[in-house]
Amino acid sequence: MADATLLSFVEESLRSGASRADTERVLVEAGWSKDQVISALGAYSSVDFPVPVPRPKSQLSARDAFMYLVMFGMLYVTAYNFGNLIFQFINLAFPDPLIEQYGDIVGRQIRWATSSLLVAFPVFLFVASRISKSLTSDPSQRTSGVRKWLTYLTLSIAACVIVGDLIYLLNSLLSGALTVRFVLKSLTVGLIAGAVFGYYLWSMRVDDMALNQ
Repeated sequence: MADATLLSFVEESLRSGASRADTERVLVEAGWSKDQVISALGAYSSVDFPVPVPRPKSQLSARDAFMYLVMFGMLYVTAYNFGNLIFQFINLAFPDPLIEQYGDIVGRQIRWATSSLLVAFPVFLFVASRISKSLTSDPSQRTSGVRKWLTYLTLSIAACVIVGDLIYLLNSLLSGALTVRFVLKSLTVGLIAGAVFGYYLWSMRVDDMALNQ
């Protein structure tokens, strides 16, 4: 929630006829963070009216929490099992001769990963599409605390995975233990985590732009 003093200033600024862009610029120059300013401006609609029109505040419901928890939970299951499936194909292409019954182990992993993807990914797409429709019909839901917390949690996890993957890859390179199989698996982890990070970072920027209109 935006600071009460900041909200009051934004209201008075818009009431006096100042543009949203000028209001944002002045506040940033005064030392307020861009996120704080965007949040305060997002409290008022950009509709043409003599006085600032407040946006409806998002009301957190048990249904919203359920939908977001299911969506992000299925995202994690999908990302993990997709990576695991790619890992097993890499194992088939570059088998480890030191592991006995290699084919049986890889086969079980492929079946498990495939089964998980066939269930988790459609559920993720379905719930994500329902949430997207809700955001379109009610843009105020973009300010949902559950949405923001889980999105930033996902960004944090993805960032940690990317950094850890790069550290592990560099350590293996310096140790002389770098193999084709290891490089391919590291690239798989990095690409999956990078895709998740990039998408949800873009999603948060879209939310900010939608609320600042």
